[in-house]
Amino acid sequence: MTELLYQTDAYMKTTTARIIGVDEEQNAVLLDKTIFYPGGGGQPADTGKLTDTATGLVSVVKTVKRGNLHVIEGQLPQLGAEVLCEIDWHTRYKLMRTHTALHVLCGVIWHTFGASVTGGNMEPLKGRMDFEFERMQKELVQEIDQLINEAAAKAYPVKTEILPRAEAFEIPDLIRTKVNLLPEGIEQVRTVEIVGLDLQACGGTHLKNTSEIGRINVTDYKSKGGINKRLYIELDA
Repeated sequence: MTELLYQTDAYMKTTTARIIGVDEEQNAVLLDKTIFYPGGGGQPADTGKLTDTATGLVSVVKTVKRGNLHVIEGQLPQLGAEVLCEIDWHTRYKLMRTHTALHVLCGVIWHTFGASVTGGNMEPLKGRMDFEFERMQKELVQEIDQLINEAAAKAYPVKTEILPRAEAFEIPDLIRTKVNLLPEGIEQVRTVEIVGLDLQACGGTHLKNTSEIGRINVTDYKSKGGINKRLYIELDA
């Protein structure tokens, strides 16, 4: 019921929307459209505020994936009210840079070393990703650091598409994680392509071009047991 505007334009900072549902138990509202990413794939949910255009009430929100609910801190707007939605853009843009950097890392490692992803997580300007490497050593980490920065500097365009499930799964290597995390009930699959480098299923928010990432620093690496190796990255502010 909710149009997910963040899926097609991650750069939208504000929009107007209408309250189409109210959950008093969770102190939350359902909107007819939203720019708030509800979290997932290691990316935290957006925060921000809703302003009731009739009363001037400003409410700080957090978003939850289940039901696309926007949880309010304060008085709930009325059903049918028009609200101005504003995300915390300062944090969102840092997460877009971080998430896109992790896709660069994933693409470089997949094409160079053929290693699958086994996990990942992020916060603004920091992230970690786990890969199937039998060995991880300083020289390899330094090589990866150089390769991902060379790739990001090539200014690859980034584009998204929403495809029927059957069509999406015809794309080779669409799922980069060791385990397919897309439930059978998902009929449409959103893909994120760093054109010329990486193409995979992803629901998160990304940059338009890898040139916006800035310097990516591989800051640490650890063995998480067996052939599971973890790389940590940080981006320059």
